[in-house]
Amino acid sequence: MHALTALEIDSELAARGREIDAVTATLLELDRHPGLVLLRGFPPTGGTAQQWRPIEQLLDLMWEDFGRIQAILDQARVVRAQRAKLTDADRAELTRLLRDRPHEAARTAIPMAQRSLTGPGEQVLFVGIADTLERMRTAFPQIARFLDAVDAANTRVLEALKPVQAELTRLGGITPELRAIADAATDMLSRSATDPLSRNASEIDSRAAELVRRIERESHDLAELRVLSEQWPTAIEQTRDRLAAIGKVVDRAALAREQVQEKIHTAPLPAHRDETGPLRRELDALADGPPDTRAAFALRELRRRIAAAHTRAEQALELAQGLLDRRAELRGRLAAYQAKAARLGVSEDQDVLSANRIATGLLGRVPCDLAAVTRAITDYQQVVAEVSGRRG
Repeated sequence: MHALTALEIDSELAARGREIDAVTATLLELDRHPGLVLLRGFPPTGGTAQQWRPIEQLLDLMWEDFGRIQAILDQARVVRAQRAKLTDADRAELTRLLRDRPHEAARTAIPMAQRSLTGPGEQVLFVGIADTLERMRTAFPQIARFLDAVDAANTRVLEALKPVQAELTRLGGITPELRAIADAATDMLSRSATDPLSRNASEIDSRAAELVRRIERESHDLAELRVLSEQWPTAIEQTRDRLAAIGKVVDRAALAREQVQEKIHTAPLPAHRDETGPLRRELDALADGPPDTRAAFALRELRRRIAAAHTRAEQALELAQGLLDRRAELRGRLAAYQAKAARLGVSEDQDVLSANRIATGLLGRVPCDLAAVTRAITDYQQVVAEVSGRRG
C-alpha cells in the first residue's frame, strides 16, 4: 500500500474526526430514542421481543464498532502528535491505521479437523475504519426503523386512550363498568409497553374506540343517576306513571284476547300476566328510602325492568289486535270487491253469487277461519274478473 503524504494524513485525520463527531451525536440521539427508552424500561415480550433480539445485537455491535473506530483514530492521533515532521515509518504506520485493517476485532478457535500441523489454532478478525463505518451505516437504518415502529405503536395507544383516561379521572371508579374500563385501559397500556408491535394501527384504534364508547355510555348513565337523585320526587312519580301505562296496555291486551277467542278461529293465545304488582312494591320501598346513589342505581334498574314489562305487554296486545285487524281488513276487501262486481254489472251472475255467498258466509262465522276467508275472497275476486272479462 502506497504511503500517504503528511498533508493527506492530516486531511484524513480531520475528515475522520468530523465523521466521528457526527456519529457520536447520532448515537447519543439514538440512545435517547423514545422507542429504545421504552424497551429498556419495559423488557419486551411476545412478537416485539422476537423482533428486538436481532436489532439489539445490531445495536450492541454498532457501539462496539464505534469504540473500535475511536481506538484506531486515537492511536493514529498519538502517532501523528509524536513529531511535527513525519518519517517514512510514521507515514507507513499512519497509512496502515487510516486505510488498512489494523484493529483486532475477534478471535475464533479453528476446529482441530480444519487445522494444519503447523497452522494457527485460531482465526483473528481485523477491522479498519472504512469497513467498520460501512457496517455501522448499514445497521443504523434497520435499528432506527424498528425503534420508530415501537415508538409509533406505543404513542398511538397513549393518544388513543387519552380521552378514556381523562374521563376515568373525572368520573372515578364508582361503578363496576368504570372499573372494568379502567382495567381494559391498563391492559392496553401494559401490552403497549411490553409488546407494542403485537397490534397494528387499526386494531389499536378499534379497541380504543370501543372503550371510548363504553365510557360515554357509562358517563351518560351516571348523568342520569345524578338527575334521578337531584329530582327524586319527580322521578318517583314519573316511574309510577310508567307503571300505570303498563296496566292500561295489559287491560287492552286482555280485552283484545277475549275478542279474538270469541270471533276468530285460532290457537289459544297466551294470557299475558300483569307484572306491575311486584314492580310497584319495589317502587314504594324506594320512595320511602333516602335518595342516595344506591337508591338511584336501584331506581334506574327498576325503570329498565318496567320498560321491558311494557314491551312485553305491547307485544301481547299487538298479537291479539293484529288478528282482529286482519279480520276487519278482510271484511273491507270483500266489500270493495262486491262494489266492483256491482259496478261491472256482474254481481247477479250465478258464479259471482256463489263465490260471494261462500266468502260472506265464512267471514260471518263466529269464530271465523281467517285463512279460509282469505282464500274465499281471493276466489271471489278471480271469479269477478273472469265473468267481467267474458262479458267484455
